[in-house]
Amino acid sequence: MGVIKGSELNVPDAIFAWQLNGKGGAKPVDNDSIIDKEHPCWLHLNYTQQDSANWLLNSPLIPDSVRDALTGESLRPRVSRLGEGSLITLHCVNGGTEERPEQMVAMPLFINDTIIITTCERTILALDDVISDLSTNVGPTDSGSWLVSVCDALTDHASDFVEHLHDKIIDLEDDLLDQKVPPRGSLALLRKQLIVMRRYMAPQRDVYARLANERISWINDDQRRLMQDVADRLGRRGLDEIDACIARTAVMTDEISQLMQEALGRRTYTMSLMAMVFLPSTFLTGLFGVNLGGIPGAEWTFGFGLFCAALVIIIGCVTWWLHHRKWI
Repeated sequence: MGVIKGSELNVPDAIFAWQLNGKGGAKPVDNDSIIDKEHPCWLHLNYTQQDSANWLLNSPLIPDSVRDALTGESLRPRVSRLGEGSLITLHCVNGGTEERPEQMVAMPLFINDTIIITTCERTILALDDVISDLSTNVGPTDSGSWLVSVCDALTDHASDFVEHLHDKIIDLEDDLLDQKVPPRGSLALLRKQLIVMRRYMAPQRDVYARLANERISWINDDQRRLMQDVADRLGRRGLDEIDACIARTAVMTDEISQLMQEALGRRTYTMSLMAMVFLPSTFLTGLFGVNLGGIPGAEWTFGFGLFCAALVIIIGCVTWWLHHRKWI
């Protein structure tokens, strides 16, 4: 793509429109800006805003085949080559709300050597790292280095969240060692978060690997090596750790089931012993309570007291016998 005028990127409700200065910094795009491959532009839009949606649908800078994807139609991580440009869909941990961070935020983007267009619906906190680098003049200098920086930031945020889940698993394991069963649903939620993370991180790792291997003109060899490092790190620190955590949650589920079965067995055992202790006395009280003539001691004043004493002796003997057999 050739030179682009800044006026062609005038979107009133854009989140920001910056031009990379080629030295690690950026400046806002104005109508007089001249954008080329040495000084590409980064345009970040919220596709739910009316002006941004209209620009995405009508701008001649965007190929027709990617318009729907940039307006939120693309979900799974993927990369598609479109001439000198690429349509890429990446996902980031949802850092905007603490309730459901495992609900990944999609970030579709169209990138070539001159222009970078990213869209979103919710806040993407990983971009703050790239923005911070640009504000201190240590950020990306061109489209290739921008893509590597963004992928690196997304991987760091995903790894941090997986590490957070790993710490939760350690706490649950410590509780289980102390015979403490976690609250109902907490382990299921933890496992769901891990599974959802893996569902998106596995294809995202493949996207990084493909970007590292394809011969894209605006990505040089050093940037390809860095992209491969990002893919490897996502595999080692991300997917391998997620798989290990999923396996550990399965072990914890088995341990919790065993603890519950042991608790139920102890209660059943205790009730059985109590029933055995009172079984002779239950038999005798049933026998003497038939209210028929001829019951021994019925006419004797001390008969009832002697019968109660006999019951106490019988219960004591049965208890001693159970203790002697080491059943209690």
